[in-house]
Amino acid sequence: MKAEFKYEFGEIQMSTEENARIVKDGYAAFGRRDVPGLLALLAEDVEWHNPGDYPLAGTYRGRNEVANLLQKIAQDLEILSLEPREFVTQGSRVLVTGWERATVKATNQMYETDWIHALTVRDGKIVEFREYADTQAIAAAYGSAARAAA
Repeated sequence: MKAEFKYEFGEIQMSTEENARIVKDGYAAFGRRDVPGLLALLAEDVEWHNPGDYPLAGTYRGRNEVANLLQKIAQDLEILSLEPREFVTQGSRVLVTGWERATVKATNQMYETDWIHALTVRDGKIVEFREYADTQAIAAAYGSAARAAA
């Protein structure tokens, strides 16, 4: 018996393009500081992962926790530049390479980092966000502020 494989490029391509558009819309909303617009793109049960050992690190579950994280980002950081540079999509997965420069307000220390954000989109909503960045550079910028928060 011969196995039969069905691959419908058109449907997958449309889904991939739509997923990339949703993620790009998220970066655009973040850039405009449009928190409600960004949150509207997230699934109710979204999981947001920031690795490392600094005050913004952790796993945030649900839109409300992500909203609190975004508020903390606005309180803690002056984002000088956030540049998504490349979007790579396959199915429900969107990988974004980019770079950022920010200053930690409490220490007035700046950091720069290249990053990769891995996002998963399902049913038109972002269900997972995972960041890969130079967390040591971010933690160093937090300096004594990070130790005081611990």
